[in-house]
Amino acid sequence: MKKKINTWMVLTVFVTLVATLFIAVAIFRNMYKEQVLSEMRTCAALISSLSTSPEELSEQYTEDVAGLRVTLIDEDGTVVYDSDVSGTLENHADREEVQEAEADGEGWTTRYSDSLDSELYYYAVKLDDGSILRISKEEASIWGIFTGTLKGIIGVGVIMLLVCMLLSRRITASIVKPIERMADNIDSVGTEGIYEELVPFVMTIRQQHEDILQSANMRQEFTANVSHELKTPLTSISGYAELIETGMAGEKEVRHFAHEIHRSAQRLLTMINDIIRLSQLDSGKLELPHRTDGPAAQDGKDEHRASADSKSGGDAAQNDDDGQKTEAAADIVDLYAAACGCVDGMRLNAKKNGIQISCSGESCMIHGDRNLIEELITNLCDNAIRYNKPNGRVDVIVQEQNGRPMLRVKDTGIGIPKESQERVFERFYCVDKSRSRSTGGTGLGLAIVKHIVALHHAQIELKSEVGEGTEITVWF
Repeated sequence: MKKKINTWMVLTVFVTLVATLFIAVAIFRNMYKEQVLSEMRTCAALISSLSTSPEELSEQYTEDVAGLRVTLIDEDGTVVYDSDVSGTLENHADREEVQEAEADGEGWTTRYSDSLDSELYYYAVKLDDGSILRISKEEASIWGIFTGTLKGIIGVGVIMLLVCMLLSRRITASIVKPIERMADNIDSVGTEGIYEELVPFVMTIRQQHEDILQSANMRQEFTANVSHELKTPLTSISGYAELIETGMAGEKEVRHFAHEIHRSAQRLLTMINDIIRLSQLDSGKLELPHRTDGPAAQDGKDEHRASADSKSGGDAAQNDDDGQKTEAAADIVDLYAAACGCVDGMRLNAKKNGIQISCSGESCMIHGDRNLIEELITNLCDNAIRYNKPNGRVDVIVQEQNGRPMLRVKDTGIGIPKESQERVFERFYCVDKSRSRSTGGTGLGLAIVKHIVALHHAQIELKSEVGEGTEITVWF
């Protein structure tokens, strides 16, 4: 950046100097011509007043006077006298300055003279007797003057360029200094002292920098949590397997150990599946296609679309091979039908835990991915069952409120303390870790729910009282 600014400033000055020089030469040339014309007009007036006959002119101007050439031309263009050329000259009636003098009383031009082999200024004036008095003067070339002063001009130009280079370095340093200071102190630099045009740029960079640091910290924490959570069931599996291998366990213990190994392996498999799922949702490569028509236009096609979606949707969060964003299998989904399907699938698990689960409400159409919506409902219901009380209840309600489809999962469980309610959607965060391990919880269910909600541009609310239960509402 500094190099470019310096180069362009020096180049600008150089071009400006050259352009100024040529413009000045053109201006001085015109001024010189005007001055010569004025002098020649004065000389012509003086000569015509003193002598107008060839004899008088011959006597007075045989020698070079003030570098002037005096010519007297009669009415038909014949040269009757010329101070610089002796002998007969060709007819001058066709000369431009002579014709102008004949027409307007005086004429002026610049022309190359074959007889004198040089460039001359010509001025002609018509006398009272009809003859033409013409005087001419050799042009002192403006380029000759320029060549004579070339060394001085080059010297001045070099000095100006050196001064410009020095000033450009100082100016460039002062321009770039706030940017360099910002780059060296990206974490703490304020907006004071920064160019107004760069403030949005600075704020964007700072926000991105903070996001990167936060993301790095989250990944580090996530890696540490994953390592810790995976280590626990693996340690149990390894310990029980070692006891069986060494023959220290009897037949009853072997059955018990095998049960514990199976339970730990299931928890490990569930955790790995949740981690993979969360990674897919967190990658940012999954997005829903834009809706092209409203729910009302799709009422008669829901069943057909649901069938087609279930056959061709596949894993909604699967990324394509080249890492580009993959569109989830979005469609118009009946939220109530999806909720009832999930509840029916969880009745056995609820019964095993002594929990009554029900689904109520009305048909509500939403634009989204059927597989992800079912996963969201399943995770909410699974948590409601897992952290419930004996003989408790889980109620799933779907209805439209204030023109928006709403999904609510309400339980009569242990509840969540106020200080933990903002953290339950964090990965691996468990209010009661011992209960989570005993029931097979991974601490990732609500984190997955949060990502699915964000993907569908929905909002989630949590209300809970310790000992009374929890109510989670998702607004689509």
